[in-house]
Amino acid sequence: MTRNVVISGGGTGLGLAAARTFAAGGDRVLLLGRRREVLEEAAVPGARVYAADLTEPEEVRGVRKFVDAELGGRVDVLIHSAGGNGVLEPPAASDDPLDAVAHDWTVNFRINTLTAALLTEGLREQLASPGGRVLFLSSIAAYRGSNLSAYAAAKAALHPYAHELARVLGPRGITVNLVAPGFIEETGFFGGPPPEDRKAMWVAETSTGRAGTLADIAETLHWLASPAAGHITSQVIQVNGGAERGR
Repeated sequence: MTRNVVISGGGTGLGLAAARTFAAGGDRVLLLGRRREVLEEAAVPGARVYAADLTEPEEVRGVRKFVDAELGGRVDVLIHSAGGNGVLEPPAASDDPLDAVAHDWTVNFRINTLTAALLTEGLREQLASPGGRVLFLSSIAAYRGSNLSAYAAAKAALHPYAHELARVLGPRGITVNLVAPGFIEETGFFGGPPPEDRKAMWVAETSTGRAGTLADIAETLHWLASPAAGHITSQVIQVNGGAERGR
């Protein structure tokens, strides 16, 4: 049976890589994001697109209506890839240091945490039962901290939410898991190539001696959404070459 796969942040980076992997496996993919032109340029075969700001409840209601109309009201796999580095969002209007802190933390929680919570709750009743899958993109920063502390905290906040969802949705035959990537060289997380010395440091922290790839994450998500992973839930899967353990 063709599955319906909904991916937030599906026009770029990890979300796009996941979309291409699921589409290649014969699934029907819906790409969500704020910029319709980016979603349309993603060129995922057979994908539907819907532009929405997932921090706004009314726009999430629009997603739900679209799912009802275009996907028969069924979501087999829900992947939360929206978010990222809040530093790349528009800056605070004020130069006051406290205003900057408030802006940084608010932005990071809105784009990384609130988007995931609103979309999950908005589509909760549409999740396939049994067999549904909910997958969150966390980060190694949720474990190790980061100089981007607001981002790290926003990703860490997804963990208790996912664990509670796993308990609540488990009786419906729905699993809930998180994937925590480490350094992935091919994303736009940094707004450009990271400094070579930083890249070398991150690679040196791994046990595998390399940066992660988009395929590493996409294939992990694909497996967690498969029947083979049907008894895995409430887990955080570390995909960082052992870097979370350090050297």
